[in-house]
Amino acid sequence: MNLSPQDNPSPHPLAGGPPAPTVGDTSGAQRSRGPGEAGAQDVPGPPWQSLPPELAELLAPAVPAVVEQIIDAVPNQIPAYQIARTERFSEVLFLGVQGALEQLLSLPGTADPALNEESRQLVSALGAGEFRQGRSMDALLAAYRTSARITFRGLSEACARQGMAMEVVVDLGETILAYIDELSAVSVQAYAVEQSAHAGALELRRADLVAALVGGGVELPEVRRLASGADWHLPQQMAAVVLPLAAAAGVRSRLGTSGIVVERESEATAIVAVSQAERLRSRLQEVFAGTGAVLGPPVAWDGVPHSHRVAQLVAAQLDEPEAGQPAFASDHLALLVLGSEPQVMADLAARRLAPLETLGPAKRLVLEETLLLWLLHWGQRLPVARELGIHAQTVGYRVARLKELFGEGLDDPQVRFELELVLRARRVSEDQASRPE
Repeated sequence: MNLSPQDNPSPHPLAGGPPAPTVGDTSGAQRSRGPGEAGAQDVPGPPWQSLPPELAELLAPAVPAVVEQIIDAVPNQIPAYQIARTERFSEVLFLGVQGALEQLLSLPGTADPALNEESRQLVSALGAGEFRQGRSMDALLAAYRTSARITFRGLSEACARQGMAMEVVVDLGETILAYIDELSAVSVQAYAVEQSAHAGALELRRADLVAALVGGGVELPEVRRLASGADWHLPQQMAAVVLPLAAAAGVRSRLGTSGIVVERESEATAIVAVSQAERLRSRLQEVFAGTGAVLGPPVAWDGVPHSHRVAQLVAAQLDEPEAGQPAFASDHLALLVLGSEPQVMADLAARRLAPLETLGPAKRLVLEETLLLWLLHWGQRLPVARELGIHAQTVGYRVARLKELFGEGLDDPQVRFELELVLRARRVSEDQASRPE
């Protein structure tokens, strides 16, 4: 294998096709300064500077075997590349390893940097490509280490067969390590830059999604397109959350994939996947602990403007939630009833009358009427029986059924208050509907 500067360039390992670095003529490269030259002892040269310039020619016969061992070991020893192994992958890997060794063996006897501008751009593209392929840097760094080990073993054995001095072998080993260190550093930096750029673009797309959901008036196909671009699965039920700007970063990391958080003017807004399940409620309490966040009521995608508006109204009413703990707007809807829109009352009714959902319409209507009168008369059976025109014992049966459905909630003054609100509102609504035009 001819490693002369006139060889055609080839792609770098795993780069997928970009041109490899051109190996320049090193005959006029900077050599070590003599003892009398200025700065000779101030700045030590790279380890390859002390290697003999003819080393590339002497080691050329050993290169094909080294290349073959590397292209066999990398995909077999590194799981991430086992998945990617295809005929094209093997071809690119072969050409890339060959090109990398050409660049390495162009260095002996020079003070050149490990990578010239062209090869640096190539290695940068390699690191960025790892991020775009969804892999961590672990796989590429492992490939570099494996390649360095095989290269040193193969080339040092060639040195030994030719009777080269031990100093040459030592300097060659140091050269390989320094070369791999430079490849690793450049690739890691490019990976980080690509990751940062992706994160910035992702945050912009997520901001667009939140703006569309909170603003409303967007069709479902467009919302799905925005959600896809924001790398977020659109849940069936979600809630808008308002929280202080200072809490946004911590909440974002704790939410993970279950929600998105964006900073909007003077406050942060989150959209989170929710359900009525108490276990999920506990999880959200943990995520928003200490933030003073207010979570709006659960809604479908097109109800997010309502959820966000209610969260803001409750946040304004609560001023400073107790000990900065998160507040669920559904627990405070009574605060908004008198001055709010009918949808708020509907949310409160859906929450407090949920135990009656399993009943038929007629049975539910009977129990709702009994419950309202029981609340109005402070649990006294006789006044309830008189208003309903039934026996007090029948009232007792109905109240027992209500306690079975609502459990300890009927012993909670706040729950009783909210039940009375929604049932009174329902009676007023029915009275209004029954009035003649």
